[in-house]
Amino acid sequence: MQGLQADQKLRQAWMGQLAKAPSDNLAKLFDSFVKQPEFTWLQAPEIGAVMVRGRAGGTGAQFNLGEMTITRCALRLASGEVGHAYVQGRDKAHAQRAALVDALMQTDQAPALQSAILGPLAAEAAARNTARAQKAAATKVEFFTMMRGED
Repeated sequence: MQGLQADQKLRQAWMGQLAKAPSDNLAKLFDSFVKQPEFTWLQAPEIGAVMVRGRAGGTGAQFNLGEMTITRCALRLASGEVGHAYVQGRDKAHAQRAALVDALMQTDQAPALQSAILGPLAAEAAARNTARAQKAAATKVEFFTMMRGED
């Protein structure tokens, strides 16, 4: 059972990475590395909305934050692997590429895809996060209290 849970965690990680990747970056990496495989649609890309929920303070009661537009799809490779994708926005090509990578990651091409697509996407995401953290750190204000000495 632990092997299955580990596989699910890995799949969740790469699907999240594909969903969060900028569409242009994924397209560039995908088109330069992957030859378009044969597949059939289980669910063609469709645009819809989902309710985004939040928690007060990160741990409090849930509340409805608002709606977000997403595009989702599902496909099956000719070899039988099924790929799914949910991406933010209205980009059907992004959803298709993400679903294809999801399906291909379940084949023997996974190590090559990891190094050619997922690795560079992870590096770009880390660079974006570092830049955002540095920008936020530049606005940090240190507060301190001085003792008045009237003990």
